Amino acid sequence: MKRHALCVLLALVVCALPLHNAQAIEDYSPEAIVTDTLIVRPATFVVTAFGCVMFVVALPFAAISKSVDQTADSLITKPAQATFTRPLGNFTELK
Repeated sequence: MKRHALCVLLALVVCALPLHNAQAIEDYSPEAIVTDTLIVRPATFVVTAFGCVMFVVALPFAAISKSVDQTADSLITKPAQATFTRPLGNFTELK
C-alpha cells in the first residue's frame, strides 16, 4: 500500500511541475545547421532506407490498387529529398 501511495504522490508532483515551451531553432542558424548535420540528416537517411524496404513490401498492394506513384512518393521521394536536396539548416521544408 505504501508503494501505491508513493507512486500516486510522485505522479501528482510531476503533474504539478510547470512546463516550459521549448524554443524553436531558427532556420539557418548555427544551432540549426549543427542539429541538421548531426541528428536530422542521419535520421532522414534511415527513414529513406526504411522507406525503400517498406516500398518493396508494399509494392504488390500498391500495384493492385494502382497507387505505385503515390506510394513511392510517400515512402522514398519525400524522405530522400529531405535528406539530400534540402538546404542545410532549413527545417521548414520538413513540414
